[in-house]
Amino acid sequence: MPRLMCFATHHKSGTVWMRRTIQAMGRAFGLDWHGIWRDEAMWKVPGEGRVFLVNWAGYFPSDLWKRDDVAFVHVIRDPRDILLSGCVYHHFAAEQGERWLHVPRTDLGGKTYQQHLNALEGDEAKLLFEMGGKHRETVEEMRAWPWGDDRAFELKYEDLMVDTDCALFGAALAHLGLEGEELEAAKRMFWEQSLFGGMAKIDDRPRHLMGHVASEGALKRWETELPLEVAEVYAERHGADLVALGYEPDETSWLARLKPAEPRAGRAGATSRGKG
Repeated sequence: MPRLMCFATHHKSGTVWMRRTIQAMGRAFGLDWHGIWRDEAMWKVPGEGRVFLVNWAGYFPSDLWKRDDVAFVHVIRDPRDILLSGCVYHHFAAEQGERWLHVPRTDLGGKTYQQHLNALEGDEAKLLFEMGGKHRETVEEMRAWPWGDDRAFELKYEDLMVDTDCALFGAALAHLGLEGEELEAAKRMFWEQSLFGGMAKIDDRPRHLMGHVASEGALKRWETELPLEVAEVYAERHGADLVALGYEPDETSWLARLKPAEPRAGRAGATSRGKG
């Protein structure tokens, strides 16, 4: 049974969902969890006993991968939906948890990332800026994950969002060594933190969760919200990434699946806060 149970996600790829589930499991099972944000953080790994280790940028130190008492769960999301979700979120995300958004940058004329994004006019300009900024880093992180290691259970956010019987996430937890009553309890915790389960009603969600899930975790947003002009640039820059990550069979055919935006009352642009 693995002693070190590791969870890796990426920016805007179910991180809050996984974090809250892991916290709930930690409380229920009397287990600690530690963020391993850099190689130097390996000192946090206890010498004995089970523990959850997490990284929200899809990275764990090489020393951790060399161990034989470790197992990983890794979650990715369709990069095109990450682009849309991230662009909205970065308009208003607070410094707590997203400090990088609020650091003045010389390459932006002294503005912060958030200030520059908010000052841009139109969805296309905003999305292109996001594409070359945080989004590019996130895609690079997903590609850099050590794919093919049989100690890692690979998950897609899109599959988790329809995992209403918790069977898929249960398989991931079993991969980490959970079994019996502990496994069943952990599956319930996953359901309780999901938008199709315990968080389905807005009134049941903690206030700090609201900004992360304003779009209700909608899937394939890119089909109706990604402007064609932006999508064409995306295919050129990241088409190969979509193929490598298993989201498309080739780099460009998905462009034909773009649909006109669905009209609705009070619709703002695709990057408006209300559609995060």
